[in-house]
Amino acid sequence: MVYWNPDNIIFTLGPVTLRWYALCWSIGLAAAYATVYKLYRWQGIAQEKFDPLFLYCFVGILAGARLGHCLLYEPGYFLSHPLEMLLPARQAADGSWHMTGYAGLASHGGTAGLMLALWLYVKRTGVALRTVLDNIAIATPVTAACIRIGNLMNSEIVGKATDGACGFVFQRLVDPATGLPENFPRHPAQLYEALWYALLFPVGLWLYRRYPKRVGTGFFFGWCLTSIFTFRFFVEFFKEVQEPWELTMQQAIGINQGQLLSLPFAALGLWWWLRAVRKEKNAQR
Repeated sequence: MVYWNPDNIIFTLGPVTLRWYALCWSIGLAAAYATVYKLYRWQGIAQEKFDPLFLYCFVGILAGARLGHCLLYEPGYFLSHPLEMLLPARQAADGSWHMTGYAGLASHGGTAGLMLALWLYVKRTGVALRTVLDNIAIATPVTAACIRIGNLMNSEIVGKATDGACGFVFQRLVDPATGLPENFPRHPAQLYEALWYALLFPVGLWLYRRYPKRVGTGFFFGWCLTSIFTFRFFVEFFKEVQEPWELTMQQAIGINQGQLLSLPFAALGLWWWLRAVRKEKNAQR
């Protein structure tokens, strides 16, 4: 059992505060940037076509993740406070504003935003869409792993109670029954996801080195979506729901919002993956 209560702030220097979550996001994006840079070089894609890719990805992921959380998890609040969807701040009852950062980012929305951004990037640069999707898919797991480590440092997206030896006591959380910090272990669901995504990253690189010609077929894009969102569906069984209304959803259909949103992404990935494999087999006949 691990007693978990890290400070989510690394340091404060004047008006600048560096938080673990922001650092993890930055490391994840930097690692993905370096990976795709290498892939473009290995594939002989011109540097000028790579240069705008990071901006498209950054804006697409951040905007999609933010809007995804606001509209899919807290629509009642944010539709009545639309400005807070765009600003990293919340307005108090007295009308004053408080900087909170973007407290609420949804991975499903981030994935959808990334896909839209890549489509716009392809329209501008002329790089084949499947090539871009495959390259981004190879790099995506490292970013996903870093983001989940950031969630762990924030003691958010926690798991359900467990008697297992791997349980984490999230001391920053408050037991509503007592008003005191929690003193029971939970599944470190964020860590489960981080480890899975961290495993997918070297596997994806190995597959690329072994089968480089599969880039441009949709193979890696399909493999990445299927691997991430199938695991996401099942790991949700170990998580607490993010919003109270999901409890009613679970009682009605047996799954929560995260699982429901994972199903179409996993299905889309499987379709792309099997389609690429089938085309490869037909070409070999």
